[in-house]
Amino acid sequence: MRALARALLAGLACASLACSAAPAAASKAPAPPAVTEAPLRAHLAFLADDLLEGRGTGQRGGDLAVRYLETQAAALGLQPAANGGYRQKVEMVGQKTLPASTLRFEAGGRELAVRFGQEAVFGNASGRTATRIDAPLLFVGYGIDAPSERWNDFQDVDVKGKLLVAMVNDPQPTAAEPERFGGKSLTWHGRWTYKFEEALRQGAAGILLIHTTESASYPWSVPVNSFSHEQFHLAGAGNALQGWISEDFARTLFAAAGQDLDRLRAQAEVRGLRPVDLRAAAHADVKSAVRNVVQYNVAGIVPGSDPRLREEAVIYSAHWDHLGIDADNGKPDHIWNGAIDNASGSAALLAMAQAAVAHPAKRTQIFLWPCAEEQGLLGSLAYVRAPLWPLAKTAADLNLDSMNFVGRTRDIGVAGAERSSLLETSAAVAKSMGLALAAPTPDLGGAYFRADHFSFAKAGVPAFNVGSAVFSGDGKFDFEHDHAHAGGHGSADRMRAFTKDYHQVSDQYDPAWDLSGMVQQAQFTLNLGYAVANAPAMPSWKAGQAYGAVKR
Repeated sequence: MRALARALLAGLACASLACSAAPAAASKAPAPPAVTEAPLRAHLAFLADDLLEGRGTGQRGGDLAVRYLETQAAALGLQPAANGGYRQKVEMVGQKTLPASTLRFEAGGRELAVRFGQEAVFGNASGRTATRIDAPLLFVGYGIDAPSERWNDFQDVDVKGKLLVAMVNDPQPTAAEPERFGGKSLTWHGRWTYKFEEALRQGAAGILLIHTTESASYPWSVPVNSFSHEQFHLAGAGNALQGWISEDFARTLFAAAGQDLDRLRAQAEVRGLRPVDLRAAAHADVKSAVRNVVQYNVAGIVPGSDPRLREEAVIYSAHWDHLGIDADNGKPDHIWNGAIDNASGSAALLAMAQAAVAHPAKRTQIFLWPCAEEQGLLGSLAYVRAPLWPLAKTAADLNLDSMNFVGRTRDIGVAGAERSSLLETSAAVAKSMGLALAAPTPDLGGAYFRADHFSFAKAGVPAFNVGSAVFSGDGKFDFEHDHAHAGGHGSADRMRAFTKDYHQVSDQYDPAWDLSGMVQQAQFTLNLGYAVANAPAMPSWKAGQAYGAVKR
């Protein structure tokens, strides 16, 4: 594979030079160019190769990925987007919980010590190498303060200096309030990232979330893998302790404190819950390896052809990072290659850029590869805090993450587009390609808040993730081809089966993959981007959308 990687580097650089043709006339709005499979597959194979060691944040493999992306951007003819170069600096702090760290509880005369990775995973985001916490425990229901929903799980209680225990997800709909907190769909208030942020705003000593596969939408192995690696946050204040406890341990802890977890969960569904003193204490001694890290977003530009509209831009984004390499864990395979998540999206953006450079649209097009998405959308968050293009003149962000690798479809997923006029534009583009929009379904896993487009949405830019086939619940995938494989399962089964590879070392590139669906997904995204870039006006948020009120 390393020989293949070296050959790809040379071949792609040479092949891509052919795409630097003269730009189209400014008066024209050409049809979107064609995305082809060969460069997409080559980029995917390289980015997912062992040579890049899982493209980890703060690791050598991540540096190689950035170097590859900026080299390819230059070879393709993209113009530099960041002060004469393709890199945007993102300063962050890396923290890894060391084995000497301990967490124990005192409740009902019992002492309960947790085993890291089995009953709990935890760390700190304070930037300190040693953190000692001795704090009382409070159960705060869902840990939400949402005035728009008339909901406050912290009301009348000062939680400063307390360690909070909260549920993930958000309050469920009722017969009286069928649409509260998005109805069946998960809202931003249900995401673990929101709860960590809210605990910090409330001045708590920290927060532990009770994990269930149903409420989190992923198994216990996902937070275990995450907290077993180095974690990152942008420079600044953070929780002294944050993490997860397993449901079984939570039951044991609450029972020792004389509380019934199920009864408290039921109470948390009713507006008006006040924090519950568990009459228990937490004692944490967190030892951390801490370092300052500089990572980079990569960005390149295709300038617009219209003298006026070229001052506005459409962004295509796909994060380049994954979980990296862990050479000391004793496993046979210690590289999290992240082929689907998200070498697929990164490769697709390169293939799309190769098609776009010789065919400018009226508005400028920006191809953006954010860093540190797996660490909490840090690269895209850093971008919107210091945008390379004014947000007020950014028409939309179209994101690609974990793409289709099993064949062409008759529909395309656009969950989140309904929040803005991008839905109508998506419908027109899909119709022109002979596609239907996948039927809308409740966003049970909160997919809209889990990818880089959400950073843009929070900053007021219409944005969504295109065709996220695996996790977003975009609707059924009606496959045109049902290629048989070992075990007799078809394409739809294999797409669903990827959930077992999500954030596992088994997310590896397979040369046998049918990438026709990935090309189709990339083509739809590029076609949509051109439709937005050539339209008389920029997209707008639908009435009642909170992000539409955000000043860009």
